[in-house]
Amino acid sequence: MSDATDYELSMMLRALVMESNRFLEIFSAAHELHPTDMTALNLIMTAPMTPGTLAKALNLSASATTSVLDRLERAGHVVRDRDPGDRRRVELRVLDTATELASTFFQPLARGYAAAWGRMSAEERQVVARFLAATIEATARVREEVVS
Repeated sequence: MSDATDYELSMMLRALVMESNRFLEIFSAAHELHPTDMTALNLIMTAPMTPGTLAKALNLSASATTSVLDRLERAGHVVRDRDPGDRRRVELRVLDTATELASTFFQPLARGYAAAWGRMSAEERQVVARFLAATIEATARVREEVVS
């Protein structure tokens, strides 16, 4: 495996993405979330944002983003808070109950990852970390180029 080609690495990365998507689909189905809702929830968990920022990140119209937020709010996962310094500004926040629910579901996966990674040396983990960081950066860069 040390001589993995670009194609083989791409196919392995693709398999990881597909397995991750399958795992997310189980959670989504169990909690009646659309795939776009899951993506939105993940984005909001990552960094505080406004509905406009979320719309841009999801590549959705304002009305479609409102529908996503309405579903997430009804499900008890997200709230829209007014900025006390500027009442016109709305910030999205994931509720603690949603974070706890996700944590309960995703903890077995985190333990599985930790067990797999625990079999690697510190040097191997550094290589994996560099690979993932470079791959994430390349994906984001190309995504931006495609959208532009």
